[in-house]
Amino acid sequence: MTLPAKDTVFLRNYHATPLEWQRDLFYCVVRGGHLQGGTSHRIERDTYPGHEFILCLNGRGWVQVAGRRHEAGPGDLIWVNCHHPHQYGSVRSEPWELYWIRVEGRPLDRLGQLLDARARPVFSEFGIGRAIPAFDRIFKGLEGGRPSDTADVNAAVADLVSTAFGSRLGDACELRPELPQPVQRALERMRLYFHEPIRVAELADLAGMSESHFSRQFKASVGTSPIDWLRRERINQAKRRLAESDDAVKEIARQAGYTDQFFFSKDFKRMTGLTPSQFREQERQ
Repeated sequence: MTLPAKDTVFLRNYHATPLEWQRDLFYCVVRGGHLQGGTSHRIERDTYPGHEFILCLNGRGWVQVAGRRHEAGPGDLIWVNCHHPHQYGSVRSEPWELYWIRVEGRPLDRLGQLLDARARPVFSEFGIGRAIPAFDRIFKGLEGGRPSDTADVNAAVADLVSTAFGSRLGDACELRPELPQPVQRALERMRLYFHEPIRVAELADLAGMSESHFSRQFKASVGTSPIDWLRRERINQAKRRLAESDDAVKEIARQAGYTDQFFFSKDFKRMTGLTPSQFREQERQ
């Protein structure tokens, strides 16, 4: 690991050691602070626990992941999955000032993957007016050091993640205003005929692609596999029928496209946390 240069000044510097139940339930910040990077400020690691969120306040910096270097300026947030090799530091001619935190939490690997954070670690025009108060809440919680502060730190990290999600979705909408036509055709087919047996090979034929190419393009566009999307659509349709009708669970399973009631109930509980009967009872209270 490369240590920060001697001309780097830590304006605030925090450490925390979460309890096991906190690690299980929350986003946990284990390090963080506010620093003024020197002209030779540079961090280089092969692997390290957690994810780092770096908010550039002033000046300019850079990050290198997956063999590519990315520039960052005021208002940009950098998301680094520290489990993979990474480097970052100041631009010598304009050293940066930044807020940063290192976070541990079970969903972060998956969220970073969904947001393509390895290929695009810099979230531009992040919304600094919203980000700074979130970092300040995190620092206040770290200063307090009480178990009760964990929930507010967690909420502030979740706010940063939500803002990153919205920022990246905004980019995606701007760059890709529509889903690719082949994916649209497949989605339309599944929406209309969710109750019928549908195979990926059939959707790929409809899209005019090989099965593997179609599956890759579908996941890149929608964020999940075709079969997983279809299963969730079937569960959504089943929810509607459970809430609106008195049909038996077995009949609703058939209406939703399941030939096996046991498998339907198992799938339903996996996705909702409730059995079909429990869901119906809850919706009618």
